[in-house]
Amino acid sequence: MRRTRAAIGTVVFFCAAPGVVAGLAPWWLTDWEMLEPFPHYTPVRSIGAVILAGAVAFLVHSFVRFVVEGLGTPAPVAPTAHLVVGGVYRFVRNPMYLAVVSAILGQAMILGQGVLLWYGAAIALLQAAFVRLHEEPGLRRRYGAEYDAYRDAVPAWVPRLRPWSGAGSPPA
Repeated sequence: MRRTRAAIGTVVFFCAAPGVVAGLAPWWLTDWEMLEPFPHYTPVRSIGAVILAGAVAFLVHSFVRFVVEGLGTPAPVAPTAHLVVGGVYRFVRNPMYLAVVSAILGQAMILGQGVLLWYGAAIALLQAAFVRLHEEPGLRRRYGAEYDAYRDAVPAWVPRLRPWSGAGSPPA
């Protein structure tokens, strides 16, 4: 039953947080109107589509890890029972935040809309501040030495080339 509740809460939070930040807000800013910033822009759109598809895949994977491994949600009101360190979390501590900014960047490239580059940069700064000032201290309080070992081994923003396989880290 706990996993079912975690899955429902995670889907709701997925729609409410990244759905708004990486979906609804870019639409508000651009009406998803495609511009042609310079001639022969099609290759940039194609790269943007690949970035957007990858970002969505990483985001979904990250959210699923919270249900399967953590038995909770990414939402602060329903945290996980276990520290999530498997899957993409073995490479980088903040894959959700990176995926959201990547999704915004991909849309900027697809749409040719520079406003989304500025928006993405602002979101990245807000996320970094939130992680540093709120999320990391909370994880340290909740998980103690387990989180400290993970934090020491896995970078926050630039993914490792090889997956972390620290003590207690579950398989991918």
